Amino acid sequence: MSALVGGASQSNACGALLRPLRAIATSVRSASWWANVEEAPRDPILGVTEKFLADPNPEKINLGVGAYRDDDGKPVVLDCVREAERRILGKKFMEYLPMGGMKEFCDQSVRLAYGDDNPLVQANRVASVQSLSGTGSCRLMADFMKKFRPEAKIYITIPTWSNHHSIWLDAGVEQETYRYYKPETRGLDFEGMMEDIKAAPSGSFFLLHACAHNPTGVDPTLEQWKAISAVMKEKGHFPFFDMAYQGFASGDCDKDAQSIRTFVSDGHMVGCSQSYAKNMGLYGQRIGCFSLTCDDVEQKNAVESQIKRIGRATYSNPPVHGAMIVNTVLGDDALKKQWYSEVKVMADRIISMRDALRSEVESTGSDMQWKHITEQIGMFCFTGLTPEQVDTLQGKSIYMTRNGRISMAGVTTKNVKRLAQAIHEVTA
Repeated sequence: MSALVGGASQSNACGALLRPLRAIATSVRSASWWANVEEAPRDPILGVTEKFLADPNPEKINLGVGAYRDDDGKPVVLDCVREAERRILGKKFMEYLPMGGMKEFCDQSVRLAYGDDNPLVQANRVASVQSLSGTGSCRLMADFMKKFRPEAKIYITIPTWSNHHSIWLDAGVEQETYRYYKPETRGLDFEGMMEDIKAAPSGSFFLLHACAHNPTGVDPTLEQWKAISAVMKEKGHFPFFDMAYQGFASGDCDKDAQSIRTFVSDGHMVGCSQSYAKNMGLYGQRIGCFSLTCDDVEQKNAVESQIKRIGRATYSNPPVHGAMIVNTVLGDDALKKQWYSEVKVMADRIISMRDALRSEVESTGSDMQWKHITEQIGMFCFTGLTPEQVDTLQGKSIYMTRNGRISMAGVTTKNVKRLAQAIHEVTA
């Protein structure tokens, strides 16, 4: 009995000695796991919004956020979307969607992008999956490239939407850039663009903005798109279109898709990212479609299965509500017609604000050229303002990103005159 007691005492004593050591080791290990994590760079648009919200000036203007606003500066929910929600409410289950999302939604999206009468669509040669809006589509493309064309690079415009670089970087895809915007003219650097496309190694991947280029608002003409298509076909490049603004740019969904349809008509195999954030106002629903055209149905099935596999490992399956809304709108002739009308109203307001801003700036007596305001298209205008001029405008309670990009949705009939006068003052 005494031996047992002695052994127990020794064991307890050893345990007492080891406990502090274990605690120290655990503490050191826990503290070091994330000690090397640095704070990520702040999103420049978030910083603009924070400054705007903190400004007490009742006449402050926010030109940073890329979301549509009406002429009172208020968010908009389309009537066709409200009607779709009414029809869905209480009549649909909330079960998981398949890995590829809602097939009917994907079929509707493919027809919207490529055209109902497109031979590839009619022959069932377009692989498509529901995605987490445009960002999710781009990431699926980047991951697909990394897995099946690991040697390939992606060529991205200078400049571009900043998240494009992050998406392909995080997917491990090597990036190159090509010329697109010409600061001297505040328009397209078509010659530089063509030179860089020709100089790229044959079989390269090119990221193209289908319409309403972000952040410049500068788009090629139809004739220029045809020339771009021809040289890319000659070089054997693969065009991937990010189409975030179909219908929102010109007010015409077919016109805004003319770039991608031109390439398909010329015999290209293409990829396409679609988003319904801007053109249906479904920003928070994160609803989009990713598609790749294929040689035949067998290849289409194989490609689609691999995209689904990537999605499965990333987010399992996409959300249901946004898909139900879009499918209800696009699948009903009356609602689809109403949507065409409502998206044109949004586009027309943006176009009218471009006309008004140019007119007001020119009426100040400015000796600078401002025609680029109306020559550009879509949500954003690349004003040509310098970072220092943008900083000065902040002192006047006018907020935008430091590259001089303004969201035209933030311009209204009530603030356009003050905005124009302020721009004149900082550029005079």
